[in-house]
Amino acid sequence: MTDSRPRTSRRTVLTALLGGALSVPLLGAAPASSVPAAALELPPLTGPHPVGRRTLHLVDRHRGDPWVPTARGRELMVSVSYPARPSGGHPAAYMTESEARRLLELKGLAGVVPAATVAGTLTHAQADAPPAPGRFPLVLLSPGFSMPRTTLTALAGEVAARGYVVAAVDHAYESVGTEFPGGRVPPCVACDRVGVDVDEATVVRGRAADLSFVIDELTDRRRAGALARMIDPGRIGVAGHSIGGAAALATMAADRRVRAGVNLDGGFFVPDAGHRIGRRPFMMIGAEAVHGPGNTASDWAGTYDRLHGWKRWLTVAGAGHFSFTDIPWLAEQLRLPDPEVPLSGERGWYITRDYVGAFFDLHLRNIPQPLLHGPTPSHPEVGFHQP
Repeated sequence: MTDSRPRTSRRTVLTALLGGALSVPLLGAAPASSVPAAALELPPLTGPHPVGRRTLHLVDRHRGDPWVPTARGRELMVSVSYPARPSGGHPAAYMTESEARRLLELKGLAGVVPAATVAGTLTHAQADAPPAPGRFPLVLLSPGFSMPRTTLTALAGEVAARGYVVAAVDHAYESVGTEFPGGRVPPCVACDRVGVDVDEATVVRGRAADLSFVIDELTDRRRAGALARMIDPGRIGVAGHSIGGAAALATMAADRRVRAGVNLDGGFFVPDAGHRIGRRPFMMIGAEAVHGPGNTASDWAGTYDRLHGWKRWLTVAGAGHFSFTDIPWLAEQLRLPDPEVPLSGERGWYITRDYVGAFFDLHLRNIPQPLLHGPTPSHPEVGFHQP
């Protein structure tokens, strides 16, 4: 039987999955001479803990890879940020130059921004620092389609500094630039197939299985050692950007260990999204222009109706799809902001930091959060919706 569906270009698929625009900050419109020579730096941490970072290569030998059947298991790269003891160690790398080069190529900035400049971004985490004493909640992060986990580094560091173990996960063959051991950078096979012979729900369900496997690994003391001893397995949350946000809800539906979740500006793609999570809390926060109640193309209203526990539907005026990631923050330091996104990278970061931090502090640490009660003068861009 032949497939009669119209073929979709890779660019069209990426445009749809990345919020309707492939040209996003970091934009390639500026000449190379406009890029400042100063080093890039992520936002300073506000939590009380120093942060350590370890990078893990995990392989699920019990599952085949959905994109490359000949692969030996499902491979994941995981950056684990955690509360650490004070350490004089060297700063954790933002990304490798190979990863940065491919991300810049996707953004149309090859030859405009040096890969070494992006790779050398200061992260405020110490590589392999000794873990702090105590047990902490675990939060998993899943990036947007084709994006590497590194685009959520600021959020991972901030949440870790507040007293969480945070695992940012790269899903093999779903990123344009993720370096595996030995310098391997697998191609984004999914970029060529989603919308052609598989649908977005395949990505969502596959990532849910990935995240459950990461929980298995990080909570197993025989395999994760000191990291596992830090984690309280009774307090686990998940968040994601774009399709990673859909994966957050799907993970909750498939894995009862996950107590709370956040979607950062992603569609849900799965027709029954929101079923099977019971009364566990979930928050959706995204760009007002795309996910406001007036946009009938968004699937947020239907999903929100299927949520029966604590829930919030928040939108941010002036935000773009990437306002909830590191990208606009770094773009402004490079003098390459997106002219189509009114919200500044700095403001987008503060909103993401405050609302995601408040959500997990409330639901995984039982700390009251007035910020989540309703609109506030300190965050006038954020609207609360209750259809």
